[in-house]
Amino acid sequence: MGWWQINADTLAGSRFVISPLAEATAALQALERGTAAHPGEREWFAAHLPAYRERLADDPVTTGVVRIGLGRSWNADFLTPTPLGDGEQPFADELERIRRTPPAAARADLAVSLGRPLPAALHRSDLPERAAGLLEWVWTETVLPYWPRRRRLFEADFVARTGKLSQGGWVAALDDIRPGMRWLGEGRLQINTHDNPPRETSGARLLFVPVTPRHGWVSWESSQRFAVVYPCSGALSEPASAPAPEALGRLLGPARAGVLVQLATPLSTTQLVATTGQGLGSVGRHLRVLFDAGLVRRRRSGKSVLYFRTAAGDTLVAAQAPGG
Repeated sequence: MGWWQINADTLAGSRFVISPLAEATAALQALERGTAAHPGEREWFAAHLPAYRERLADDPVTTGVVRIGLGRSWNADFLTPTPLGDGEQPFADELERIRRTPPAAARADLAVSLGRPLPAALHRSDLPERAAGLLEWVWTETVLPYWPRRRRLFEADFVARTGKLSQGGWVAALDDIRPGMRWLGEGRLQINTHDNPPRETSGARLLFVPVTPRHGWVSWESSQRFAVVYPCSGALSEPASAPAPEALGRLLGPARAGVLVQLATPLSTTQLVATTGQGLGSVGRHLRVLFDAGLVRRRRSGKSVLYFRTAAGDTLVAAQAPGG
């Protein structure tokens, strides 16, 4: 198994960060694999997969770069640069790091991913530019239209993770962050099940980067920065919930009904702001009314207060749903 040696100082300085390029890369992987993880993703595929396949239909070179460089074994390093960690970088700035890759380095990275010498068709100098062009298309056409909501999901995920961290330490925060990853103790973080030598991270920046597709990876840049790209966890990673039933909206008001529908799983006010798009004051007022009506309850979790539907709230939502 592959694992990183992480000391207390590295953990204390670690950060959750947002990377538009990581989201676009995960979206590209999802489009290439073409398998939906949930109904909302099926809708996204229906909207964008035909155009993606059409774009690559007459471009075997770029197709080869994607299928080798973002395949099922090991990502080509130049396609997944480690975020800088200095706040959220503009997508264009992140993409420029791929464009600036020396062609020989890109070919070497692809050969590592393939596990053997590259085919003659990929012995070219324009591979970084082709990869960057495709990622720019994926970002513009399939990610950017949904970016505001995805950013809110990331922010909500940060709240959930830091809540776990405050309650159970790093074991709790990293326990389900991505398949194959777990805290082994004694400063060891298993990052995957590959038979790779351990890596020492002392003095490095450790970054955790969420993405909404169900794909993740790890990356590092020499001994300075290490990143874990992971799928958003739990209900927060799902697509936008179906609109509140019309009858429930008439009864409670659309905004309040939307809050009640979200509370099938416990959420904090901050998470509700992120998932509903409503302001903090509005969410707070709706929660007070729902609490007084006996439709939701609350409990403390670390420094957060989580709200969840009562049996009466569940019954009301189910009864007002179409066919309920």
